[in-house]
Amino acid sequence: MTEKLNLSAWRARASGWASEAGRTLRDDWRRLRVEAGEMRRHRRTPVVLKWAASAFAVLTISLVVFFALFDWNYLRGPIGRYASTRLDREVRITGDLDVKIFTWTPRITANGITVRQPTWGPKGYMAEVQKLTVEVKLMPLLKGDVVLPLLAVDRPVVDLRRDASGRANWDFGKKDKKKEPAKLPPIQHFIINDGRLNFSDAKRDLHFSGTVSTSERSDRNSSSAFQMRGDGTINKEPFSMRVTGGPLVNVRPDRAYPFNLDIRAGATHATASGSIPKPFDLGNFRLAMTLTGPDLADVYRITGITMPNTPPYRLRGNVTRDEAIWRVRKMAGRVGDSDLGGSLTITTGRERPHVEADLFSRSLDFDDLNAIIGGAPDPNETASPEQRAVAASMRGRGRLLPDATLDLERVRAIDADVRYRATSVKARTIPLRQVFLDLELERGLLTMNPLSFKFPQGDLTGVIRINGRGKVPVTDMDVKLRGVRLEQFIPARGGSQPLEGTLHARAKLHGAGASIHEAASNADGGVTLIVPRGTMRKAFAELLGINAGRGLLLLLSKDQSETPVRCAVGDFAVNNGIMSARRIVIDTGVVLANGSGTISLRDETMNLLIDGDTKKPRLLRLWSPITIQGSLRAPKPGVKAGSIIAQGGIAAALGALINPIAALLPFVDPGLAKDADCGALISAAGRQGAAVTTTAARQLARMAADSSR
Repeated sequence: MTEKLNLSAWRARASGWASEAGRTLRDDWRRLRVEAGEMRRHRRTPVVLKWAASAFAVLTISLVVFFALFDWNYLRGPIGRYASTRLDREVRITGDLDVKIFTWTPRITANGITVRQPTWGPKGYMAEVQKLTVEVKLMPLLKGDVVLPLLAVDRPVVDLRRDASGRANWDFGKKDKKKEPAKLPPIQHFIINDGRLNFSDAKRDLHFSGTVSTSERSDRNSSSAFQMRGDGTINKEPFSMRVTGGPLVNVRPDRAYPFNLDIRAGATHATASGSIPKPFDLGNFRLAMTLTGPDLADVYRITGITMPNTPPYRLRGNVTRDEAIWRVRKMAGRVGDSDLGGSLTITTGRERPHVEADLFSRSLDFDDLNAIIGGAPDPNETASPEQRAVAASMRGRGRLLPDATLDLERVRAIDADVRYRATSVKARTIPLRQVFLDLELERGLLTMNPLSFKFPQGDLTGVIRINGRGKVPVTDMDVKLRGVRLEQFIPARGGSQPLEGTLHARAKLHGAGASIHEAASNADGGVTLIVPRGTMRKAFAELLGINAGRGLLLLLSKDQSETPVRCAVGDFAVNNGIMSARRIVIDTGVVLANGSGTISLRDETMNLLIDGDTKKPRLLRLWSPITIQGSLRAPKPGVKAGSIIAQGGIAAALGALINPIAALLPFVDPGLAKDADCGALISAAGRQGAAVTTTAARQLARMAADSSR
């Protein structure tokens, strides 16, 4: 029994050993098969690599041979069609196309490039280039940087045009595409041989024709090694441009490139020195500029930015451009006989450039403002020959109101917000102290609000709007004169003031016209003047009634005595350029005068009649009204002769019929004139538009009433 058990145990053990041996043999066999497969693959790898290397070498050699023998002219058509699609006009390469790519500076040369005008433009070519050569550095290109060792253009002819509607042949692709400044890569050798440029802008009435060329000296250390020249005519006046800079071979993408600029366009001259921080990104640069010329308005020719007409000027400032924003800082200089300083910001890249300016003058020569409104400068003031010609023409016609026309295209070309302050003013005949002006221009609507002139006592303030959005400009003005002392404007005679008092006035007018004179010639509205109280030399007051016995005696005796002015009111209705007197009253202590007549803004003449009645009995009084006639520039006072003749005729008849004593009766005035109701007059003038509120009118009326007591 024991033996059977031992035998069974040995059999079980033997079976386990056999199973384990079998598994071991299978594992070893699998391992041997895997190792054998790996050995076969390792023996095959060098063969695959050899085949791949051979294939790559054959392909490379084939490509080299292909490009070496390839006729690049086969690509002229595809390139031209692609460019035509992109530029929306026909582009062709009519000459040979040569490409060299097996170099560290690949080169492309194209001969006979033509670009036709757009379909809406004239017939012919927008650009013709005899030969264009471009080289590019390969290693920087692999890093994403473009550096051009050479850009050469031989005999280019470029014809740029913009029509009156604003379409420009240099605008490619979509119309609403945002315009960005040119960003050229660094160019280390730039050549333009015998270039010609024609530029015609019907919208700005600008025409240029000239040549463009470049050259570079061998001296690589010179600050003017590179030179670009442009010569020609701009609007039939001479034009020249000179750009100089350091050697282009030293240009690096991360190094600022310094340059100098000199431009002459007619009599306008601009010089500048500056740098481009990232050559040649023309959207960013810094300049220190000086600008001189006979009229700032001429700057429009070369910049497209509307400036006002001015006397000759010389200005300097620091100019920077950051993409679409131009800034002028630390601007200083002179315009005419006035100094001008401040800052200026111009934002482009929109429908219209927007100008924002903060300007000031420490000393303003008031005569310099004449050029801005198209007026005539004084012969002794600084002015251009053109402005002197305008002055001579206006004086020859006896004109006071300027008739220089407003250029609507220029007004519509920009938007603007301008703030101007003159802290002191020099004026020959007007005692001005300060001038303030805030100007806004938006889509052809020009608003001056406020327009303010400060006097030693009193001020003139108002709002002027010129709507240039239509075919004919329409002007609306509402100007008020408040608290101005008359003695500031009327010089003393014989040691005393002939007239003293406070003047309040208002002019509210509406007229259409391209010039100040034209707008005034058809203006409607009203003009009102009030002197609530004051004093007048008694001699002049007596003459309001042509009191020969009293007034002339006082004048001849140089009598300085005064009489109160209880009130004076002048109220005019303006209709189609004619100012008709609704009421003219001058109430003094001795005479009550009433007036009538008209002032024509069309031909700038006046015809007024002042008829006075004495308040006290007078002997030898001539019953003859005073006349004020002639041009606004030089009115002439006089006496209505017909009344004196009639008065003399009555005297002669009485003398013949009665006796010589009776002949004196026509010259005797019993003095029955009464005081005017100044309170009612001033209140009525306020309702007609005088420069006083209702409350102020009551106060002035009380002042007038007090002065009569």
